[in-house]
Amino acid sequence: MTKGALLPSHTHPHEQTGYLVSGRINLYIGHECRNAGPGDSWCIESGVEHRAEVLEDSVAIEVFSPVREDYLPVT
Repeated sequence: MTKGALLPSHTHPHEQTGYLVSGRINLYIGHECRNAGPGDSWCIESGVEHRAEVLEDSVAIEVFSPVREDYLPVT
């Protein structure tokens, strides 16, 4: 994710778990704001509104359950 990027507020039916490899982000989950740095992780329940502000160039690993079909390769 590029410094200055804003990930807009949204929800989805998938549980989302993430791990920040590098960088720094503000992650808004429901009514809570978390400042995440390298090594921090999060879990967002299905249907919970969330958004993010990228404070530094960042790399995150995220897993969705169930699998997001829109992220699967087209066959």
